[in-house]
Amino acid sequence: MSLVSQIIVNADKELRYPSIGELQSIENYLKTGEKRITISSLLRDKEKEIIQQASKSIFQIHPEYIAPGGNAEGARRRSLCLRDYGWYLRLITYGILAGDKESIEKIGIIGVREMYNSLGVPVLGMIDAMQCLKAEALLFIDKSDADLVSPYFDFIIQGMS
Repeated sequence: MSLVSQIIVNADKELRYPSIGELQSIENYLKTGEKRITISSLLRDKEKEIIQQASKSIFQIHPEYIAPGGNAEGARRRSLCLRDYGWYLRLITYGILAGDKESIEKIGIIGVREMYNSLGVPVLGMIDAMQCLKAEALLFIDKSDADLVSPYFDFIIQGMS
């Protein structure tokens, strides 16, 4: 749900008009709309490069994942890891566009620890992978726009922790 939708729903539940603070939040959100679209488009367009570099970084941190018997051993398992990295990067763009973390929470965080644990995927490795994705994505973003992007990566990292 977008920030605007969330504010309206919350106000309606309480049978009130949006507060001054909520209206200012909407105003700030609308002012950054063009930036949000630009950033989301850039992340979409650079997805392969971001994932490729992030995967190099994560496998340098955890070479045991690609070693014989590791969770990312072989082309098939490695491609599954990279698929997940792309999925999370796409979730980040949803959050950036919506200006809200709720879509990330509903689609990608609820139950993620349990899922990875049941599959035998080290959660610590996924947290490290998200940090690598964040670092690589931020290389493509203007430093002044990092504050629009970082909270969504941090939300996923926190949700996995």
